[in-house]
Amino acid sequence: MFSRDRWDEILEALNANKVRTFLTAFGVAWGIFILVVLLALTNGLKNGVLKDFGDFATNSMFMWTQGTSKPYKGLPKGRYFNYKIDDVAAIKSQVPNLKYVSPRNQLGGFRGANNVIRGTKTGAFEIYGDYPEYIKQQPMDILQGRFISYSDIEAKRKICVVGTGVVKGLYDKNEDVLGTYIKINGVNFLVVGTFKMSNSQGDGEQEASTIYIPFTTFGQAFNRGENVGWMAITAVDGVPITSVKAQIFDLMKSRHKVHPEDDRAIGHFDLSEQFARISGLFSILTIVGYFVGILVLASGIIGINNIMLIVVKERTKEIGVRRALGATPWMIKGQILHESLVLTILSGMVGVSFAALVIWGLNAILDNAGPVENFANPSVSMQVVFVALIILIVSGLLAGLIPANRATKMKPVDALRIE
Repeated sequence: MFSRDRWDEILEALNANKVRTFLTAFGVAWGIFILVVLLALTNGLKNGVLKDFGDFATNSMFMWTQGTSKPYKGLPKGRYFNYKIDDVAAIKSQVPNLKYVSPRNQLGGFRGANNVIRGTKTGAFEIYGDYPEYIKQQPMDILQGRFISYSDIEAKRKICVVGTGVVKGLYDKNEDVLGTYIKINGVNFLVVGTFKMSNSQGDGEQEASTIYIPFTTFGQAFNRGENVGWMAITAVDGVPITSVKAQIFDLMKSRHKVHPEDDRAIGHFDLSEQFARISGLFSILTIVGYFVGILVLASGIIGINNIMLIVVKERTKEIGVRRALGATPWMIKGQILHESLVLTILSGMVGVSFAALVIWGLNAILDNAGPVENFANPSVSMQVVFVALIILIVSGLLAGLIPANRATKMKPVDALRIE
């Protein structure tokens, strides 16, 4: 129930010594400010690092071949082998819980020799032979036209989808791209689509300077036949790719006569495992942020506790009068706890507001300065603000608990005797 008299008493108590009240409130405001800012900076670091993963399906891995490290079945150590398109079908049929298995071939050209020509313009770009499902593993925004289709795969059509860097390098500004031809290593390809990556993973310039063509066309045009350079494999939701990759390795070893214990022959990069490690690291950093922030906040709470003890001592005679007039111990305790709670919450909200202003300023600076490596969008969720509010309420109650208990233990007669 709202009591104007009680609020008047609280305001009067807080205004009785403004300097003392300000210094006490500053301790709590500073503690909650440190807590919120630390969590925001942790999120900014997390957002920046995870941005490097882009939109690529994080429950995925890449797999390629390397030289064998052990002789096996009469075959020597140091032997090299290639995956075949039949291996893709074998993985899909014999290894459960896989969502996508995308064979890939690559023709290097980025920052190398010019391999793409259009009229008088030339450029060095990455050329990938892919299947249509790759766009589901590495989502990209199709700006014009379309991506590769299975009809392109079956007909081995000489079509391509080009990145924004390719358009910039080979075309004039505002020039139509769709329906034009580019020559890749002497072979003409029809441009049927343009794309950009929604979030850059790794080298954004390299991704923009990429050309996708049908996998079967790649093999025919560049004499790769049935060879597969590497694979991008994604597991179904709820099943980590880390838990099924051993089955894939064993299958490939048996199909290519590789020693079962030869761990070097098959190279791989487990994106799911790396993502889990990074997520775990930032979970620890978040806990550390809470720990440090709460420790700083605790120092402010101790200050409020000490000030409330002084306030109770200064108001001993007033408490004696209240008790003599019939005030119950719970009424006295409620008054002290109320004052402590109001001081804690008000100062805490000031700290949260100032932290929000600093976070807004950081984001404004980042927006104007451009992307910063491994740091992006420092922010906190409403859940963090709610947790901070709970911490403030609990802290306010704890800060006033000891002074309130001391106030209620005073006998009215003894309190009235104090001068």
